[in-house]
Amino acid sequence: MKFLDIGVLSERSGVPPSTLRYYEEVGLIASVGRHGLRRQYGPETLTQLALISLGKTAGFSLDEIRGMFGRDGVPDVPRAMMHARADALEQQIRRLVTLRNALRHVAECPAESHMDCPKFQRLVRVASHAQRGGAQPPASIATGGRKPRR
Repeated sequence: MKFLDIGVLSERSGVPPSTLRYYEEVGLIASVGRHGLRRQYGPETLTQLALISLGKTAGFSLDEIRGMFGRDGVPDVPRAMMHARADALEQQIRRLVTLRNALRHVAECPAESHMDCPKFQRLVRVASHAQRGGAQPPASIATGGRKPRR
């Protein structure tokens, strides 16, 4: 089996050596030994690093990500946790779409003052409601008057 030197692993994964050492320290990855002073990793570590990156992008903490790997380093992803995160991302996407539409409207609104524009005032109310964790905005506001895509 061909092992990857920490420098090679860093180059192939795009993860700095300092981060690789940290991930090892917190138990996310494991070296298989050393060659001189340089840590060596199995080729499966590249997959683990890709999954760690994906988990971080999805908003999982390193502790949560560590829990998604079995003792042998093989991914063991809890499906209920994935559904919950996907639901949270869906809500975040809705809020961001509303915000994007509000910004576009502000940029393009022909009203002399935005405070005189009824649509702008509705968008501000919806954004304020969403900030407080309210329900999703009406579809016509969230999509800028367009029908949502399915």
